[in-house]
Amino acid sequence: MNTLKINGKEQSFAESLPATVMDLLTKLKINDAAIVAEIDGKVVSREHFADTRISPGQSIELVRLVGGG
Repeated sequence: MNTLKINGKEQSFAESLPATVMDLLTKLKINDAAIVAEIDGKVVSREHFADTRISPGQSIELVRLVGGG
């Protein structure tokens, strides 16, 4: 089974693991416009979401930026 740890919770993907960060966001129905991604402790800039590969067992943090004051 293909699993990732997303925001501290194990998540399994029955068919296949998303190939990239962008594929993961699409699969989770998350708009990438206000997201910061971190994979195994390393921040991934938004312009690299489409070419940053994902491997089984990785730990991914997805943080939504919210403006306000």
